[in-house]
Amino acid sequence: MDATAEVPIPPHDAALTPSALITIDYIDPPEAIAPFVTTLYHFRCDEPVIRDIQPAAIGQICLFPHGTGEIRFANGHCDPNHPVGLLTPLSRATPIVVDGPFHAFGAALTPLGWAALTGLHAGQHRDRLLPAASVLGAEFGALGESLLGAYRNGAMSGPACAGAVGDFIGHNLRPVNPRHLDLIIAVGGWLGASFNPDIGDLAGVAGYSARQVQRLVERYFGLPPRALARKYRALRAAALLSGPHLAPEDEAAIAEAFFDQSHMIREITHFVGRSPARLSDTATPYLAELIDSRNLRELRN
Repeated sequence: MDATAEVPIPPHDAALTPSALITIDYIDPPEAIAPFVTTLYHFRCDEPVIRDIQPAAIGQICLFPHGTGEIRFANGHCDPNHPVGLLTPLSRATPIVVDGPFHAFGAALTPLGWAALTGLHAGQHRDRLLPAASVLGAEFGALGESLLGAYRNGAMSGPACAGAVGDFIGHNLRPVNPRHLDLIIAVGGWLGASFNPDIGDLAGVAGYSARQVQRLVERYFGLPPRALARKYRALRAAALLSGPHLAPEDEAAIAEAFFDQSHMIREITHFVGRSPARLSDTATPYLAELIDSRNLRELRN
């Protein structure tokens, strides 16, 4: 899939599930797994049909005790929401439609967490919702089914189930090549330093050539450096624009980050799934939470 292709606002943009009907709890991960997990979460909505948009995101472990639906990707491929699922890193905003009630819990993985837990090449496997056991093994498949049962019968709460997912992550992380780890940290800092970071600043990172950096960034972050910078420029700008107050210096920085207003609209729509005018819409809580600055914490790892 061409991650740089322009896409229109999804057709159901004006008919999303209202905020009053959705509840989301974000739970800080334990310190031991904080470099690998941005947040644990518990989502629920009891409407008969739930429509929303998943922004371009990092990988997630996602379990669905209630609700059946699908996610349709830009290349036309469609995956169901497997009860014990693994959402791979997304290259652009993607609509979701679920027959409710819809409940979910799980963990959002940093690029380091994705690598250490799954071992998968993020670029080669982006834009999919996979059965988690196919990647994480039968042990996690069994744990997931047990957690789903405990949630459904009331034996465990959503946050407790999310915590159990975090425990599994902590016990199943694999070592990452130390030089690759240096690169991951450097790229996170590079993305967070500017809305338009200079690709040339990555030259020689961790002792790698420009070609090697290009290849490794796509392996760990899902996109090559230039497209990755575009993605995080849009996400960071959207996080600021969705807040209740925009500081003058942030407004100026956003204005300088894009060629013009139409460019900003296209980029935010492509990666976030909304025009800037819709970002502060109180009827889009799922989107607002996912682009909150705390969920871009991987930029500081």
